[in-house]
Amino acid sequence: MIDRNANVLLIYTGGTIGMLENKETGALEPFDFSHLRSNIPEMKKLNFNVESYQFNPPIDSSDVTIYTWQEMLKVIETHYHLYDGFVILHGTDTMAFTASALSFMCENLTKPVILTGSQLPIGKLRSDAKENLITALEIAADKNSEGRPKVPEMSVYMQNLLMRGNRTTKLNADNFSAFTSPNCTYLAESGLDIKYNTNDILKPDYNAPVKYHYNLSPDVVILKLFPGITEAVVKAHLEIPGLKGVVLETFGTGNSPIYPWFMKLLSDAIDRGIVIVNVTQCMYGNVEMYRYENGRQLEKLGVISGHDITTEAAVTKMMSLFGNCETTDEVKQQMQITLRGEMSPYYKYLVI
Repeated sequence: MIDRNANVLLIYTGGTIGMLENKETGALEPFDFSHLRSNIPEMKKLNFNVESYQFNPPIDSSDVTIYTWQEMLKVIETHYHLYDGFVILHGTDTMAFTASALSFMCENLTKPVILTGSQLPIGKLRSDAKENLITALEIAADKNSEGRPKVPEMSVYMQNLLMRGNRTTKLNADNFSAFTSPNCTYLAESGLDIKYNTNDILKPDYNAPVKYHYNLSPDVVILKLFPGITEAVVKAHLEIPGLKGVVLETFGTGNSPIYPWFMKLLSDAIDRGIVIVNVTQCMYGNVEMYRYENGRQLEKLGVISGHDITTEAAVTKMMSLFGNCETTDEVKQQMQITLRGEMSPYYKYLVI
């Protein structure tokens, strides 16, 4: 039920939802938040309180950095005790990265933080912005019979679907259904009513405080494999000065070439203390290095399985762990377990 006394903070960071077309160039550019409110008069009909916070200037999501995430976290922490839920308006291009990063930066989240946006600007007649924003606000204010939030998670709402933030990925640049949540049940689906998959929503400890982890390490890289990849390309990635971690995008269930030069570069990197996590390039399924000999060779070197984690979640989780863990061994251990629901339960990967 929607709490009529709920207070929701709407955080406008930028993105297509609040952009206008430059009359000279035709390009979309960020505009101010007053433009957004004036185009959604329905916000006045919400039976709960919505207040707003605006990033100044608004940012294109392609310009998002670690410092942007830290600023977002600061806004959440500063206002956490004042509001029942938060909705972050964000560009769709990097929304999955931001949702993943913020999930690891917030430990034991007890209130909804929902990222949403649109594929068309709010001023366009056929824009998807209105439904996305109104429904995200309603979910942020929704509570169960015990008076607790129905979705105390970092999530993404787009085109009738509420998804766990660190399980989302953008799969379409042209359609309103731009996001999916591979290998993870949707948290809620909206139609005539909002139907929650209650059993799949994370359960926080309401007796414990939220912990905020601001430190993030930029010393990580994503290495996507492809047939014909050269030694020079792999070497350029693995020998970046100060490198701490690598998200290795492999084929299928976690396979890679086992050329002697490739295996030596990986082995040397691991010997230098670099953490290498194996994630699949496939949208669905998970890494099972034991299935094929090529995968087994990676496992023998000490490459860590990312199971069914997305690339977005893997790289931001690694940033967070290297920013907060004291040792490399702790990073390795934490990368192999689920911290915020970013991977499916481990029993799914056991060989039966």
